[in-house]
Amino acid sequence: MSMGNITRPLEGIRVIGLEQYMAGPYCTMLLADAGAEVIKIERPGSGDPRRTMPPFAEGNSKKKGSGFMGYNRNKKSLALNLRAPEGQEVFRKLAVSADVVVENLRPGSLAKQGIGFEDIRKTNEGLIWSAISGFGQLEGYRGPYANRPAFDIVAEAMGGIMHMVGFADKPPSWTIYGMADIYSGQIAAYGVMQALFMRERTGLGQLVDTSMLDNMIALNEAQIALYSVAGQVNTRGMPKNVWPRDAYECSDGWLAVNVPDNIIWGRMAETIGQPELKDDERAKDGAARCQNIDFLQPKLEAWFKSQTRDAAVDELNNAGVPCGPVYDTEDIFKDPQVQARGILVDIEDPDVGTLKFARTGPYLGAAPEIATNPAPDLGQHTRKVLEDILGYGSGDVDALAEAGVVQLADWT
Repeated sequence: MSMGNITRPLEGIRVIGLEQYMAGPYCTMLLADAGAEVIKIERPGSGDPRRTMPPFAEGNSKKKGSGFMGYNRNKKSLALNLRAPEGQEVFRKLAVSADVVVENLRPGSLAKQGIGFEDIRKTNEGLIWSAISGFGQLEGYRGPYANRPAFDIVAEAMGGIMHMVGFADKPPSWTIYGMADIYSGQIAAYGVMQALFMRERTGLGQLVDTSMLDNMIALNEAQIALYSVAGQVNTRGMPKNVWPRDAYECSDGWLAVNVPDNIIWGRMAETIGQPELKDDERAKDGAARCQNIDFLQPKLEAWFKSQTRDAAVDELNNAGVPCGPVYDTEDIFKDPQVQARGILVDIEDPDVGTLKFARTGPYLGAAPEIATNPAPDLGQHTRKVLEDILGYGSGDVDALAEAGVVQLADWT
């Protein structure tokens, strides 16, 4: 079947983003990369808080937050005061034309203003409303924490992730900045895709409820299974069932290796010149290797320190042992696999020049490329949205701007 003039799978889908910080913007970035028209609603004057969070790219007397630039490409910015009755009316009109609303604001804040999902769906029964929160919003599944605010570190902590990160003699630690936000944004986008497909069959929209806590518990599935099956609660830093699964220091850098079974352990033993370890009782399975780390670890460490990182990577990979160098960000930019995949895309900004940001997967065989439009200035598309989509006259838009209901990039 020919795709005709369609170049991305979500072309023709309109998404409104009531979003800030990371989870909501990451979700709509995924949808925008897939071809959706994303209209990001921001507070006049300040906009998304990540606009003003360092580090900054600078040019043409402007400072642009790198995090905002990374997560808001391919979007339009509508600067709209949702606390003003006139702003709420603009939103209601825009929502009638939308396929999807994505929001990660404080739970209940939109409903208090009469512009929550139950209010808006009355005029658009096909609307899909994706709500991202710390603890979930769907009726019947709300729980006692539903109205609590949350950032990603809270979800990591309560999802058991922080309990597993770090070392037993050190405090719990977080993983990477924003992991719960990013993963929740991915899950929310996945939920939107499901709801769009379901709407094709039913004609009806629905609420897509995404909880950061749920997502961190699901991501921690291995520990959930261990406790459910064996009553086992793992602690930081000391594996009980799989080893080696660690980073090792070579003569010129670090390398990560994973040995999940005895077949790969045999390959590892051969590669490091210790074939007798294949049949040693102290290394007979993952649990035994964990119990005898003090005996086995020095043998591995000695071999790695005798190798350059690149040589160790080549030897282990050729032997069928999964491994890879521990990269810093500069290494990532230089890696030939990264370059071949095109995972770092050039985004040309009219003020600060061309910068590289990570694109998102998957790569579709029929449509592998994404658009690379820069993140918008605050209110850059306000006039266009109001006039072209909602039919406001130019004078009406100017009046809204003068009243502080909207902010225009072309109006002072």
